[in-house]
Amino acid sequence: MYIVTGGVGLIGSAVIWELNRRNIADILVVDHLGCSEKWKNLRALKFADYLEKDEFRTRLAAGDFNKDKIDGVIHMGACSSTQERDASYLIDNNFKATKELAQFCLAKDIRFLYASSCATYGDGSCGYNDDESQIEELRPLNMYGYSKQLFDLWAKRRGALAKITGCKFSNVYGANERHKGDMRSVVLRAFEQITATGKLKLFRSYREEYRDGEQMRDFLYVKDAVDMVLFLFNHPQGAGLYNIGSGRAETWNALGKAAFEALKQPQNIEYIDMPENLRNCYQYYTKAEMGKLKKLGYNREATSLRDSVIDYIRNYLIIDRYLGDECEK
Repeated sequence: MYIVTGGVGLIGSAVIWELNRRNIADILVVDHLGCSEKWKNLRALKFADYLEKDEFRTRLAAGDFNKDKIDGVIHMGACSSTQERDASYLIDNNFKATKELAQFCLAKDIRFLYASSCATYGDGSCGYNDDESQIEELRPLNMYGYSKQLFDLWAKRRGALAKITGCKFSNVYGANERHKGDMRSVVLRAFEQITATGKLKLFRSYREEYRDGEQMRDFLYVKDAVDMVLFLFNHPQGAGLYNIGSGRAETWNALGKAAFEALKQPQNIEYIDMPENLRNCYQYYTKAEMGKLKKLGYNREATSLRDSVIDYIRNYLIIDRYLGDECEK
C-alpha cells in the first residue's frame, strides 16, 4: 500500500493519477475536504481508501498502521498559503504532522518523500541551491516558508536527510487547483480574468531593477512536477533535498502573453498596486538550480512555459467551462 497525503490537492491528486497510470491503485488517500469542492478531484482517481487527516494522525499515533504493508509514503499534505497568519496552526499542520509521519517511516524503514518549498529561499540572497549544508543560512519571508524550513532543519540535524527525500517545489500550476482560493495559480486567474473581461491584472513592481510584470518566477507545470517526484521516490539512494522546478526564471508578462495566445485574444495587461501586506514578503526572482536532480540521473527538460500554459488552458480549463468542473487528466 502507498500513502499519499494531500492526495486531493493539486500535486497530490496528480501523483495518484500518475500512479494509476502505472497500474498502482492500492493507495490510502489522506486529506481534509471540508466544505470546498475539492472532493471533485477524487472522482477520476483509483484508490483503496480515504481518511481525513485528523483521523489519520490519531490512528498513526495509536499504532493502527503497524501491521500494514506500506510500500511508501508521499507526503504532500500541508497548508500552502503564503498569507496564513496563524503560526501555531502552521507549526502543527506543516511541521509537527510531517515530523510524526517521518518518525513513523524512519522507524519502519518505509520510503518517505515530502513536500518542502522554494519559499524557504526567502529573497534569494543566499541563492536557490538545494545543498543541505547551506540551509541554516536561509531566511524565509513568510511563516509558510518558515514552517517548511523548520522541518528541513529538523531532518538535517537528526541525520534523517540521509534516508528521506524533500522536494522544494517552485511555482506549480495545473489541473485540480480551483479549491486553492487565493493561492490558485496566476495561470488559472489569467484564464478567469481574460474570459470575463478581456484583461489580465498583474502587480506593479516596487523595485527599480524590475519593470512592471517583469518580476520573475520559476514556473513548473504539475505534470513535470509529478514526473520529478516519482523519479525521486523511485531513487531512494538519492535521499536529501531537491529542487523541483523548471530551472528557468520567466516573467509574469511572459505567462500573460501565453495565456492570451491560448485564448486567441489580444494581449491586454493592467498593472495594479500590490497589497501593503505583501510588499515586504514578495519574491521578485526565483530560479531553481536543477543540477543536483540531473546528477542523480533525471534528464527530462521541463515543458516550456508557453506550451504548458496553452495545454492547461485549452485542454483543461476551456473544457472545464463547458463540463462544469475539471476533466480527467
